[in-house]
Amino acid sequence: MKTILITGGTGFLGRTLGMQLRKGYHVILAGRNAEQNAYAKETTGCEVIPLDITNYAALREATAIYKPEIIVHAAATKYVNLSEKFPTECIDINIMGSQNVARVAMESKTAIVIGISTDKATPPCTTIYGISKSAMEKLFILLNKKSKTQFTCVRFGNIAWSTGSVFPIWKRMLEKDKLIQTTGYDMRRFMFSVQDAARMVRHSLENIETTNGNILAAKMYAAHMKDVLKVFTSEYGGVFEKIPAREGEKVDEIMVGTTEVDHTESVSLNGEEYYLIDYRKISKKPLANSVCTATSKKLSDNEIMELILHQ
Repeated sequence: MKTILITGGTGFLGRTLGMQLRKGYHVILAGRNAEQNAYAKETTGCEVIPLDITNYAALREATAIYKPEIIVHAAATKYVNLSEKFPTECIDINIMGSQNVARVAMESKTAIVIGISTDKATPPCTTIYGISKSAMEKLFILLNKKSKTQFTCVRFGNIAWSTGSVFPIWKRMLEKDKLIQTTGYDMRRFMFSVQDAARMVRHSLENIETTNGNILAAKMYAAHMKDVLKVFTSEYGGVFEKIPAREGEKVDEIMVGTTEVDHTESVSLNGEEYYLIDYRKISKKPLANSVCTATSKKLSDNEIMELILHQ
């Protein structure tokens, strides 16, 4: 049975991915948060180890002990506003930490590395968080032909109910005083479930001969946050009010940028449709336009409710 090491694996996505993969692989969930590590060990049935990706020696030790054939690199500083406030930590974790993962993987002859990216990495990047994840994408793609290790990245938008996302924040606000203060009333965001995200990672892994050296981007529906707020309060009660946007936030997100269109085509993996971005060539069937939340299909109220109800 092959071993998969998931960095940041005791987080929201990592736990779900671990549970999806544990029947076919020996899954190691790695994280630096002791409380999350204990919770992951209790709830997933996977092996859990403490690991900080900024510690190169610790990464080397983990790969020496467990000898993973596959690394899913999910560890990251993920919040735009915190990254704007603490940019050096964002760089340490998202860029230098990713560099550590890549170097250790090549050194230990790990077969496959999958980097978890975000729509905020799509050009043009406007935040230090987006820039840091874009750097990870570029790093992994450029290293793909430098060793026997196959590198790829998956890029997607918001995961409903993930740690620090709006749903758990809104729920806490309602429990406290029945009032949601929202910075994003007029914004649009790509949204899907954690099961969707984990399945996309699996599809990238299972089709590595297609995805290696490329970015696999999700075909996601968008949601206008004012609609999400209305559906959310219809389920949980309370009211909401608009407050000023946080530093770094913008109205729309982009999944495939204008500079990527000529390098992108639609692909079907395991019966699901994705965008495959290959910077090494001009696509024979390029996209006609960039892909952003302003022009993408919108989630219906029923689809929004489904995301809200399935935590």
